[in-house]
Amino acid sequence: MAEENKEPENEVPQSEGRGTLFDKFLNVIERLGNKLPDPAMLFFLLLVFVWALSAILSPFDFGEVDPRTGQDLVVQNQLTGESLADFLANMINTFVLFAPLGIVLVAMLGVGVAEHSGWIDAGLKKLLGKTPKSFLTPMLIFIAIVSHTAADAGYVLVIPLGGVIFYAAGRHPLAGIAAAFAGVSGGFSANFIPSAIDPLLMSFTLEAARILDPSMELNPLNNIYFTAASCLLIVGVGWYITDKIVEPRLEGIEVDGDEDEMPQMEEVSPRESKAFWWGFTAMILGLIGLFAWAWPEASSLRDPEWDNPEVSSLFSFNAPLMQAIVPLIFILLLIPGVVYGYVSGKYKSSKDMINNMTKAMESMGYYVVMAFFCALFIDAFNQSNVGLLVAVKGAGFLEALALPGQVTIVGIIFLSAFVNLLVGSASAKWALIAPIFVPMLMQLGISPDLTQAAYRVGDSVSNIITPLLPYFPLVVVFCQRYVKNTGIGTLISMMLPYSIIFGITWTIFLLIYWWLGIPLSFEANYVYPAP
Repeated sequence: MAEENKEPENEVPQSEGRGTLFDKFLNVIERLGNKLPDPAMLFFLLLVFVWALSAILSPFDFGEVDPRTGQDLVVQNQLTGESLADFLANMINTFVLFAPLGIVLVAMLGVGVAEHSGWIDAGLKKLLGKTPKSFLTPMLIFIAIVSHTAADAGYVLVIPLGGVIFYAAGRHPLAGIAAAFAGVSGGFSANFIPSAIDPLLMSFTLEAARILDPSMELNPLNNIYFTAASCLLIVGVGWYITDKIVEPRLEGIEVDGDEDEMPQMEEVSPRESKAFWWGFTAMILGLIGLFAWAWPEASSLRDPEWDNPEVSSLFSFNAPLMQAIVPLIFILLLIPGVVYGYVSGKYKSSKDMINNMTKAMESMGYYVVMAFFCALFIDAFNQSNVGLLVAVKGAGFLEALALPGQVTIVGIIFLSAFVNLLVGSASAKWALIAPIFVPMLMQLGISPDLTQAAYRVGDSVSNIITPLLPYFPLVVVFCQRYVKNTGIGTLISMMLPYSIIFGITWTIFLLIYWWLGIPLSFEANYVYPAP
């Protein structure tokens, strides 16, 4: 789902109770979710809870061995004077060195320029405007998936464009909005283009894995092969659902919006078109330059100590190229944004570019606050050994059940989908459950890479049916431009086929992918410890 979202300005009334059992279930989910604290406050409360729990559990002998040291596993009391003094002395470093913080902020600087300069907007309009009517649905879903590269641009740009394009093509506009919403949010973890969300989620996975194995290293793009293949699945399945299930059901719904208020498909001006191609060319030249730099055997982007002939030294954990993934995302989005800005006339000076970066950072203020409390919580979870105790005990319980690994992975998918109904932010959810499930499954021999892939499937498929998604009310408003009485229940019922069918097919796809042994990514594994 979208990485850190701002609350939309447009609000719609909460859905009213209806008679069906499913409507009552959704109302219960909505009420429960609304009662949860804000994610930032939730992490603060969890921090206090871990402190208190560590004080309660520290006197007990649990008869477990710390797999990191081979010594008895002891819970460390975090409420002693020494521990509290250490907490205060290291608070700044704990926050500043929190891996997800720098990753997302640096990437968003480049995304902000590419988005706010208009380069992404122009590219999407050009591509969708030239698509044949018969391929409109798969192209729209494909563009919606690719929009993940630009953070939340898909919610505010591609989804309303879906309605505009379908309406202009003589099709029901709500079907276009549904298809775009399914691609942007339901297929959030299906993308062949690296984006900030990939290394961001990996960083939470890595922090959690190091609870059990402090020497653990993970590739920043540790699921990229799987997410790329998933792109084809989501486009194909989404195409079928839209054309064969959703749009036929919408035929009886009259488009009664005011013609003057309906958004229109704006043409890309000749100057904007020229600017887009200049920006696109600049990005391609940047990629060519990167390839020329990385290709030679003596390239400084390769790992000089790598000796595995089966994997290129470009893709080892310590290769400078892999360490530079986020800065490269920043640069490769910054270049076309700047070129577009100057050629289109939107940039008059470098101050305009800086203003775009500033605007992108303004939207990240909430994320910084959440990251602060999240960093402190994860550190306390680690230092107290509470997380390790939960992982070891949980692994022992699952091992006693003797469930096949496939069943465990399916359980993680459905648990993630359920938690997603209550907590909106992708990073907040993973930061919450990764410290428990990543080391727990490592104890069962399942790698952090595979656990993360399962989480990403579950997190994506229920995005489109939870009213707690920050952009959900905004999507309702987009629908109301065409059908005035659209409500939350209407949107949920329209998106439910995508959620159910995506959940089933994507889960099966991951299991088959795993069974065939297709790599999740370069330097990614299915088992722990790595062979």
